[in-house]
Amino acid sequence: MEENLNLESDLLLNQETEEQEVIESTEELSDTVTFEDLGLDEYTLKAVERKGFVTPSPIQVLAIPRLLTGDTNLIARARTGTGKTAAFGLPIIQSVRTKSNHVEALILEPTRELAMQTCEEMKSFTTSDFPRTTVLYGGASYSTQIKDLKKGCEIVVGTPGRIKDHIEKKTLDLSKIKYFILDEGDEMLDMGFIDDIREIFQHANVESRILLFSATMPAPILKIAGDFMGEYDIIEEENVIDEALLIDQKYWMVKESDKIEALVRLIDMSPDFYGLVFTMTKMDADRVTRELDMRGYEAAALHGDIMQNQREKVLERFRMKKTRILVATDVAARGIDISGLSHVVNYSLPFDTATYVHRIGRTGRAGTTGIAVTFVRPEERRKLGYFTKNVERATKSKIKEEKIPTVSEVLTIKENRLISELKEKLFEKVVDDSIVDENIVDETDANEIPTESNENSFEAEEIKTETALKPREVHEKYIDLAHSLCENQDSELVLANMLSLFYGDKLSPKHYGKISSREIGLRGDVTRIYVSLGKKDGYRAKEIADYFSKLLHIPGRMVDDIDVAQQFALVSLPAASAKKALELSKSNKKLPHMHVDSKEEGRGSRKGGGSGRNGSDRGERKERSHNDGRDGRRNGGRSENQSSRGKSSSRPNVHNQVERKAPKKSAGADIYKKSSKKAERF
Repeated sequence: MEENLNLESDLLLNQETEEQEVIESTEELSDTVTFEDLGLDEYTLKAVERKGFVTPSPIQVLAIPRLLTGDTNLIARARTGTGKTAAFGLPIIQSVRTKSNHVEALILEPTRELAMQTCEEMKSFTTSDFPRTTVLYGGASYSTQIKDLKKGCEIVVGTPGRIKDHIEKKTLDLSKIKYFILDEGDEMLDMGFIDDIREIFQHANVESRILLFSATMPAPILKIAGDFMGEYDIIEEENVIDEALLIDQKYWMVKESDKIEALVRLIDMSPDFYGLVFTMTKMDADRVTRELDMRGYEAAALHGDIMQNQREKVLERFRMKKTRILVATDVAARGIDISGLSHVVNYSLPFDTATYVHRIGRTGRAGTTGIAVTFVRPEERRKLGYFTKNVERATKSKIKEEKIPTVSEVLTIKENRLISELKEKLFEKVVDDSIVDENIVDETDANEIPTESNENSFEAEEIKTETALKPREVHEKYIDLAHSLCENQDSELVLANMLSLFYGDKLSPKHYGKISSREIGLRGDVTRIYVSLGKKDGYRAKEIADYFSKLLHIPGRMVDDIDVAQQFALVSLPAASAKKALELSKSNKKLPHMHVDSKEEGRGSRKGGGSGRNGSDRGERKERSHNDGRDGRRNGGRSENQSSRGKSSSRPNVHNQVERKAPKKSAGADIYKKSSKKAERF
């Protein structure tokens, strides 16, 4: 609080001493400042042009000049989707352009998905062979990552757990880095990475420049600044309104095998579906697009394997609404700015809040409302509880559960829409003057004779008109054809047959499959359990499924969502089967130990966490903590092989060797303006 007061007083003092300064708003900056004005050189400007960026976002206007010319540490408040990756990425790319024998910049991200996205984005900013960027995250092969590091790279993007592991293995050296970037600072705090970050700082270059980007600025963020950053500036967009998004957020509980069916029902019950469907992988994007195409829907896929010229064609057709369904991965969808989207669909539950907010922000823009629907598997309920809390805090609105519409409900909506569209095309509205005159004369009640109190209502009655539907004029030959079809026939029956001929497939229940309510189940129908069988015992996902299938005499498909770690596995079973497995384990000492996985954050985030196909990076590093006996260090203790540099208890990290000074000032968008004095300021 005291720091914020100092920042405000410094800013006021600065405004008084610079009386000639012209104050500009964030909106004005967007219209006047170009990327060239920010100090980017011709090579970086080519990358900007290739990316399709036209004008810098407010946070880019505030951050880029400071990073190019100054040496102060920086805290930037930047909402997801405002271009913050380019805000720190472009200056780094410009300053690290030649081959180096050591890492020049480290970018920490809270999740593997964000790490991969940021890595791809940084690569897209380069116009030559350098700088080289590599990504390090849990769940991927160590040998591949070590090989990439040995080849040489100037920029490393990674998650805290895996970065720390490489430091301990001595395969990553941060002693000479120039930039230390903490992205999504508030997400880092929420996910409990603070101890890992402290340890990484102890191995980083004391002279490195620290940049912290966060969507919110809670007290713990400023505490990080106080502990790690020494002297720093704060920049943030002006007039950032923390209000609820105009997006109707809902989730559907649906099994993986039923997701296509659920998506089809969502599309059909929406009058003008025009939206993005986000998938986790390129294979998923292709598969969903293919299955939609087979069922008669025009959809297109967009992912990293799509060539640039084809990508442009896909986006152009989508913008023109010739294709109304775009199935995309997060990486491929970055930079897409298409207005008027009615829906954003999360085909899978996103791993983190930042990804979710960035996705749904594609709809509900410019004061319009939008709809965001997330598909959640039954076994993800516990994870969902943790996820929704963060979503509500980030979006200022709730995400609510909604039942998947039945086939009957979807068909009713489609039939009503069909009748409405046909009436609009077949008939035109006409004003019946005789009806208007009769209404005025015959339907005027004696009590409605104009007085001072009801004079206005009488005038409204006078201008009231009645309309009637009249068939549109058509060419005479079509009248003759209609007469030929209906001759000696019931005309309504003939029309009914024509409707069946043209719309029978679309309005047939056979167009839809079944979604079993028993399979979706109520809360508790699916139980996630821990079993002490892992990779060290020779078990993979298939062997785990076979084991429980034989033990419980159930089909292997009912052993779902299997995560296999080195020492154990996590599996989801029907509640009754899970109860039986636990009872067998308790009564038969020859069976492996089992217990209910009750961690609130859900799959992949429990203590000892999973490093299986869906385990999070955080889960994997906690497993290592359990197996390698490093729990003490995570609770503030010291490891036996910790360097002498990290043993000092008088300061949290090496950056406190520099005496911490009060921050200079908080810089809003009004600090920067397009004028002749800009060069002096920057």
